[in-house]
Parts: sequence; structure tokens; C-alpha cells
Amino acid sequence: MSMGKSQICRFFSNQLVMAFFLIGFAKNANAQVTLADTVEKIKPSVVGIGTFMPKRSPRALFLGTGFVVGNGEMIVTNAHVIPEILDKDHLEELAVFYRNGTDEKIVTATKIAVDMDHDLAVLKLSEGRLPPFKLGNVSSVREGQLYAFTGYPIGMVLGLHPVTHRGIISAISPVAIPLIRANKLNEKLLKRLQDPYPVFQLDATAYPGNSGSPLYDTESGEVIGVINKVFIQESKETAITKPSGITYAIPVNHVEKLLRDKKLY
Repeated sequence: MSMGKSQICRFFSNQLVMAFFLIGFAKNANAQVTLADTVEKIKPSVVGIGTFMPKRSPRALFLGTGFVVGNGEMIVTNAHVIPEILDKDHLEELAVFYRNGTDEKIVTATKIAVDMDHDLAVLKLSEGRLPPFKLGNVSSVREGQLYAFTGYPIGMVLGLHPVTHRGIISAISPVAIPLIRANKLNEKLLKRLQDPYPVFQLDATAYPGNSGSPLYDTESGEVIGVINKVFIQESKETAITKPSGITYAIPVNHVEKLLRDKKLY
């Protein structure tokens, strides 16, 4: 039995709808594979930050997350992750924790650069090199875009296994917001109000231990920000009785400037 013109039109229309559906499904599947591939690629570049003391129990103390940049010897993290004073009398040193295959490794490090205004610090490994991240272009970041961050939430309670979260850039807003009540102001907030800079607000939740985690493009793996759980919230959420738990990231251009100023990049 032959098909009429209307039946033929409906047939091809249905075929087109099915084709578009399959294309869309394939794109979504590829996006998931791409993120999985990216995570696999960048995990060796994400490290734990802490201190090591030979006669302390435990000898290793976890403080936050960091990531490798430059020639593989440098680690970027938040300045507030690094202790102000080390117990030199008992041989306490900064330490970087990472996984090499199934082995957990510890290597000592030294602080070589710090930017307190943007809560950034750079460490140098005492030996060896790790695969570095490539720093991305902050000017291309837009609200609504999807990014991921990988780090060590809740420390290393579950072992040296980095955890990945993803979310969109909810807003790009100043680091500090004006406060309604003058008694909420302090010296640090006044300074940030005088010279605010944009930060990335995310709809994904970071936890204690995520400070210093890289925020990166899900496809290219290029870093566009540094997760911060303390420094920025002091400015943006001081007036909130119950903190919202919103996650923020410091744009990576401040990392680039710090590295250039110290002639490290």
C-alpha cells in the first residue's frame, strides 16, 4: 500500500525529530565523558596542603588543598591555609600530599610568594615535579557557565582521594558588599570596600578542606579560579546571621599576577 503525501511528510518529520533527539542525547553523553576524562587528567595535579613534624602524632597535619602550576615545582593555595608560624624547634615543615598510583606521597615545601589581599600563596616543592595545570582566560568566564572543582573536602578523613564537584557561575560580583550596620565593619572589610575586585559565586557547595581547590573548565581543564571558603565569606556574608554556605572562587588572573610579580611565571 502506497503512502500519501501527508503520510510521507509525517514520516520524515518523525525521523527528523528522532534524529535531533539522538544528536542531543549523544552530545549530553559526550559532555559526561569529557568531564570524566578531564577529572582523570587533572587529579594528579591536585594536592593536599599541610605540615609535617617527625615526632608529632599524627606526624602529618592536613590544612587544605592546592594545585600544581608552572614548571611542576610550584603549588598554589589560599594564604589562610598556610600556618603563620611553624614549630621550627620540633622540625615542623610545610608539606604537600599527593597520590602516585596507589602510593600516598609526602614532600616538604617552602613558601615562596604570598598575596594577602587576594588570599593566595605559592609553595615550592623541595624535590620532584608534578604535572601542572594550565591557567585559563578569566575574561571568557560568563555567568551561567558550568565549571568543576576538585579538592579534599573534610580533610583526608577518607584518605588521599580528591573529590570533584561541579556547578555554574551563579554571579560575578565584588569581593565585598556594603554593610547596613556600621558596627559590623572592621579594618579588613574597610580595606576591601575601598578596593573591591570581582569574584566568582558558585551554586556548588565546597566544604572545609576545599580551600585552595582549582576551579576549572570541564572540557579543557584550564583553571579559572581558586576556591575560597573563609576569606571571601568574611566580606560577603558577615551581615548574615546564619551563613548561607555559598561557595566563592578568586579569579586566577590574581594568581598570574602574583607569579609574574615574583618572576615565577
